[in-house]
Amino acid sequence: MTVSTASPGELTGVAGWAVGLMESLGGPGAALVVGLDNLFPPLPSELVLPLAGFAAGRGTFGLGAALFWTTLGSVAGAVVVYLAGALLGHDRMRRLAGRIPLLGTADFDRTSAWFARHGGKAVFFGRMIPVFRSLVSVPAGVERMPFARFLLFTTAGSLLWNTAFVVAGYLLGENWPLVERYAGFFQYVVLAVVTVAIGLFVVRRLKARKAG
Repeated sequence: MTVSTASPGELTGVAGWAVGLMESLGGPGAALVVGLDNLFPPLPSELVLPLAGFAAGRGTFGLGAALFWTTLGSVAGAVVVYLAGALLGHDRMRRLAGRIPLLGTADFDRTSAWFARHGGKAVFFGRMIPVFRSLVSVPAGVERMPFARFLLFTTAGSLLWNTAFVVAGYLLGENWPLVERYAGFFQYVVLAVVTVAIGLFVVRRLKARKAG
């Protein structure tokens, strides 16, 4: 593999900031950048993970270290969101749901029951779905999923997702934006599906209200 020799100054915007932070702080810098993805979704992991692989290819740290630190950052960020959900609590969230237009406590109860049955799978696969990886920790905290179980599924899902993107960035070197391009397309598809689903939900609720 040809190791990239591009300088940090050639990267601009978020990419330049992320690589600069990784080169300044090493592995902890990668953990910090990836952890922010959970707290600030507009900073997508589809961008920062290939950059961690790119930085590893430049010799900033090893590939194994890149996988370790990025996964640590993912888990740490998810834990912060989990704790926020736990602080909010089931009862408070249920009352809040009852005040949201077109929703109600019955909707919350159904969602709560579904998460009780499929919480492990939701957390594991949710770590690999754009946008939802930042949100899935909220219901886990609200429903007080056992913390050890939450850590297990979060770590497993994050490690799988991170490995795919970090290794791709490592192998592609200066061509790492190719990863972001295709991952971005996947993200748009997911968002489109979610938008349609929300639209159908709203239409059905409005029709039900008119019929009632």
